[in-house]
Amino acid sequence: MLLPVLSMSVFVVGASEFMLAAMLDPLTVAFDTNSVGVAWLISSYAFAYAVAAPFLGYLSDRIDRSRLLLIALLSFAIDGAGIAFSPTLGIAIALRIFGGLASAVIIPASFALISEVVPRARHASAMGAVMLGMTLGIALGPATAGMLSAWVGWRAPFLLMSTGCIVLFLIGTATMRTMPKRQPILATHEARGFRWLGNPSITRPLLAKGLWNGTGVSAFLLSGEVLRQRYQLDVSHVGISVSAFGIGLGIGNVSVGKLRRLIGSEERSLIVVTSLLIVSVMAFHLLSLPLFGALVCLATWGAALGASAPLATTVLAERAGRDKGVVLASAETLNNVVILSVVPIASVMPASGTVAIATAVFAVGLGIGAGLTLYDAVKG
Repeated sequence: MLLPVLSMSVFVVGASEFMLAAMLDPLTVAFDTNSVGVAWLISSYAFAYAVAAPFLGYLSDRIDRSRLLLIALLSFAIDGAGIAFSPTLGIAIALRIFGGLASAVIIPASFALISEVVPRARHASAMGAVMLGMTLGIALGPATAGMLSAWVGWRAPFLLMSTGCIVLFLIGTATMRTMPKRQPILATHEARGFRWLGNPSITRPLLAKGLWNGTGVSAFLLSGEVLRQRYQLDVSHVGISVSAFGIGLGIGNVSVGKLRRLIGSEERSLIVVTSLLIVSVMAFHLLSLPLFGALVCLATWGAALGASAPLATTVLAERAGRDKGVVLASAETLNNVVILSVVPIASVMPASGTVAIATAVFAVGLGIGAGLTLYDAVKG
C-alpha cells in the first residue's frame, strides 16, 4: 500500500496547487477582492514552499520521515478546511502559507521514502508511478475544482482535498506501521547537514535537473499563448490543445522503468530524454508546423519531462545517502527558482513579437542543463 498512499499524497498536492486556476472568479467574489488579491493565494503558497523545502528536508533526515509525512498530510487537511471557512482573505493567505509548508514536506519525503523502502532496481519505476499521481493531480485538479465550484460552491474543492488528506492520513498510519524503521540521525557523523553542497556528484545533477526541468516547465506555461497567436485558437481550443502535454507527461511517468531497463542506467537514460526534450521544445518554437505537428511536439515534450524527472530524482536520492531529504527538497526549490526566473523574462518576448528571443532563453536553460547531465554521465 505504500506506493498508492504516496501517489495519492502527491496527487492531492498537485490538485490543490493547480485547482486555483479554475477558481479565481468565485474566490474574488467570496473574499470581496480583485484578481491581484486572489493571486496572493498562489504566490504565498509557492514562496513558502520554495523557501522552506530545504530546511524541512533537513529536518526529515533527522527524525522519523514517515511520521513527518503523516503530520504534513494532517496539516494539509487543516489548511484545506481552514481556507474553506476563512472569514477574510488575509487568514486564507496565512493558511495557504501553512499549506505550502506541508507540501514542502510531502513531495520530497515521498520520494525519499521510496529510495529507502523500495528495492534499488525498482527505484525509477516506483518514482515514475508516484509522479504519475502528481501528473493526474495537475491534470484533473482544475477541471474538478471548476465543476465543483459551479455545482456546489467554491468551498467544495477545498473540503474535498481536506477529506482526502484525512483518509490518506488514516491509511498511511496503518501502512507505515509495517515498514522497517529508519534510525534517525541526530548528532552522528552521518548528519552532514548542508555539507553535501561541496560534493559535485550531488550538486551537478541537482543543478542540471533544476535547469532543464524548470526551463521545460516554463516553456510549457507559455506554450498556450504561442498556440493562440500562431493558429488563432480561442481559449477553449487552447485548453484542449495543451492537454497533449499532460498526456505525454503521463506516458513518460509510466514508461520510465522500461526505459531504464532498456538503456541500463539512470544517467544514460537521462542523456536520451533530455536530448528529446531539447529537440521537441525547439521544434515547437522554431519550425512552421501544422497544428497536429505542434501537438506531437507538446506530447513528446511532456513525455521527456515525465521520464526525466523520476530518473533524476532516483540519481539524487542514491547519491545523497542519509541526506536525501534535504537534497530532494533543495531540488524542488531550485526548480521553482528557475521557473520564477525564466517565466517573467520569456513571457515579455511573445507579447512584443520577438519569439526568437524567448526561444533563445529556453535554449540556454535547456542546453546548459543537458550539458551538465552529459558531463555527469561521463564523470560517473
